[in-house]
Amino acid sequence: MPTPSLTALPIRRLTLRDLTACADLSEDRGWPREEHKWGLLLAAGKGYGIDDPGGGLVSACVVTEYGPRERPDLGAIGMVLVAERHARQGVGRRLMRHVVSELGPTPLTLHATPYGRPLYEELGFKVIGRAEMLHGRFRPGGPEPEVVTRAATAEDIASILRLDEEVFGADRTHIVTRLPAFADQLRVAEAQGRIIGYAAAWPNMDTHVVGPLIAHDAETAQALLTSLAARTDRPLRTDIDVRHEELLDWAKQRGLESIAFNAVMTYGITELPGDWSRRFAPLTVAAG
Repeated sequence: MPTPSLTALPIRRLTLRDLTACADLSEDRGWPREEHKWGLLLAAGKGYGIDDPGGGLVSACVVTEYGPRERPDLGAIGMVLVAERHARQGVGRRLMRHVVSELGPTPLTLHATPYGRPLYEELGFKVIGRAEMLHGRFRPGGPEPEVVTRAATAEDIASILRLDEEVFGADRTHIVTRLPAFADQLRVAEAQGRIIGYAAAWPNMDTHVVGPLIAHDAETAQALLTSLAARTDRPLRTDIDVRHEELLDWAKQRGLESIAFNAVMTYGITELPGDWSRRFAPLTVAAG
């Protein structure tokens, strides 16, 4: 029986049952398996994929939508992958066109590697900024930030949600309320009895990823990052908006090294909603 062409293979919605196949696809492209992250994205977002008749997936991606369910304010596209054996055959372009069509009028964003950027530009995405990926073992040193931080409690969730929506510019309840179970640490910064920032550190292979990182200013972001680093023996990884030069310089002085840059791109809007000056790092670049 002849193998169907790639253009004839249907695109379908992925579910948590596809987690292992998604992780296998990551591994096939030389990425870490990242099953913990895939699990969150498939549970909180919409996965799209193409089945390989020979087993596994030809391609996959995930969209995380924010705001009202009926008319989302923003959709973040991530984990766009094509199996090595099917690369450079137009599969990624076909999947992306399908997703953009499915989401209709919803404004979109994604973080693009230099490899993926030409495809997204061809589809109409525009570069609006950059994020710098840092990785390394945090070394305490220098004057400690004079901001009070502590572990978040269940009573803090409502305040965290209000702050997050104000800064992110859209309701992320379905993501933020998953953080206590998803992350190994969730901490808040306080001033005069009010929460002025929060951050999580979640496990990803042999590292702890810091994100989201939302803070009143750079000093608050430093305090949160310091407090997270003090409670793990793993290397840290995070993706910081390059406009936050003060935090980037400080983090590099404390052992984190620049390992990559990603282009922040949008479709249907010229700027991301919310307040970028208090949005230091995303939960993951795959979720905006």
